[in-house]
Amino acid sequence: MSTQHRISRRTVLRGLGASLALPFLESMAPVAAAAAESAGAPPVRLAFCFVPNGVNLKNWVPEAAGSNYKLPWSLQPLGAVKDDLLVLTGLTHDKGRANGDGAGDHARSASVFLTGAQPVKTHGSGIRVGMSIDQLAARKIGDQTKFASLELGCDGGRNSGNCDSGYSCAYSNNISWTSEATPNSKEVDPRRAFDRLFGNGKHREEAENKARRLSRRISILDFVLEDARRLNSRLGSHDRGKVDEYFSGVRDLEKRLSRVRSASSATDIVVPDGLPDAPGRRMGFKQHVNLMTDLMVLAFQADVTRVSSLMFARAGSNRSYREVSVPDGHHGLSHHQGRESNLEKIRRIDRFHVEQFAYFVEKLKSVREGDGTLLDNCMVLYGSGISDGNRHNNENLPLLMAGRGGGSVDTGRHIVYEHETPVCNLFVSMLERAGASVDSFGDSTGALRYLST
Repeated sequence: MSTQHRISRRTVLRGLGASLALPFLESMAPVAAAAAESAGAPPVRLAFCFVPNGVNLKNWVPEAAGSNYKLPWSLQPLGAVKDDLLVLTGLTHDKGRANGDGAGDHARSASVFLTGAQPVKTHGSGIRVGMSIDQLAARKIGDQTKFASLELGCDGGRNSGNCDSGYSCAYSNNISWTSEATPNSKEVDPRRAFDRLFGNGKHREEAENKARRLSRRISILDFVLEDARRLNSRLGSHDRGKVDEYFSGVRDLEKRLSRVRSASSATDIVVPDGLPDAPGRRMGFKQHVNLMTDLMVLAFQADVTRVSSLMFARAGSNRSYREVSVPDGHHGLSHHQGRESNLEKIRRIDRFHVEQFAYFVEKLKSVREGDGTLLDNCMVLYGSGISDGNRHNNENLPLLMAGRGGGSVDTGRHIVYEHETPVCNLFVSMLERAGASVDSFGDSTGALRYLST
């Protein structure tokens, strides 16, 4: 006879200064046949990843549409998850255009990316753009999780002053906006993000817990061990395996964060070019992005949030990418003037960024959840608010979406949309599938067609 007992989806393991939510388990599903069909289904999560400066479109857009397309060179790192992916061509952010406001395309590209709104051109206190899709989703479904949303990034930056042709730095440094005038600042330190996710909210206990962990090099898991043992006795063998897998992921991330912290105190550490902000000075770009995406995976797996965003870099970033033999600044290269040497370097950067996105998507796919994977219950949007960095144009944006949205999205296709189709139509469709339906968003003209066949 099974020893498995019904447990609440909201079960949390607690200890001094620590709080650890659990992944979706079989024992969290309804036991009564009469229970609502959706009650035991894993929730749908939304994630948004931004890269600056546009792409080399020649190596980005597939030649064929439909399911029989081939991944172009810049997208080839996604080969293992091609069937879990949509390549979206033809979508436009009209409000990223100048529309009479003159220069400042990079600032507009970030501020419009998730808002679909035209930013007010100012570098003073009168900043105004619009609520972003992630924050609208957080407002509608965020009360079901510990955190309404999670905002991460790999570049720090101020929210005041002039960063792009008269546009406030707030526009360049944020894609998430709580309201028209309030950017939702991102966390750039993975260690602080980890402590926030797994702290219990009692600041004194959290501080003591952190100090003990650092001094004794012990895991946060040790602080919830007693609760974990009690839980284990109530779980079936399959659920025990899932919990062990989840704990292994938490511990692995802790170890990697510890290695970063140790490296940051070394006297011989090499500071990567283009990373002026701590903690970026402590690690390479790839490591930084991977840590952040791993945090997003754990947050989704434990259902501590269902909405997250990640800025790979601020709008107009001029970081160099020596990892792929590109010592030149990214922003400078994006003004390629049609030179093949510049375009070659841009496509290397594009592919490098896509490799990190592929790492994220594959990690989501590796986590079993319900009858499928964590990725099956996600919609992950990746792309830029500029198409070609030389033209600074906002039509035919380079956009990818991974995940099946709980079974509501048919992936494995390249979809070509009619010219000038608003990106905000996609946002309307994503919100509906995430249980946060709206009649309209930004400059939408309706829901986006063809996401399901």
